[in-house]
Amino acid sequence: MDNFSEQKRYERAKARVEEIKKFYNNLISYILVIGFLAGLNYYQNQWYYAWFLWPALGWGIGITFHAIKAYKVNPMFNKNWEERKIREYMDEEKEHQKQQWE
Repeated sequence: MDNFSEQKRYERAKARVEEIKKFYNNLISYILVIGFLAGLNYYQNQWYYAWFLWPALGWGIGITFHAIKAYKVNPMFNKNWEERKIREYMDEEKEHQKQQWE
């Protein structure tokens, strides 16, 4: 049993490291592409109209959500919350079935 739980913890840790790795790859891509777009924007019109900010904003929102997911920042919907809600719904269903038989 201990070996099984150790394996499961290892798999969860590995999955989390993979998620963080994907986030950093996304962040590096963001920095490179937005930097290129900013340079292109400056070359075209010296930032008279800073159009590169639109993709920076859109992709930035996506990166923010990716960071929240990778680092599990959202306290409301973390794993403990999921487990509590699952138990709550299981208990409700059990009570409902119990009342049906009475």
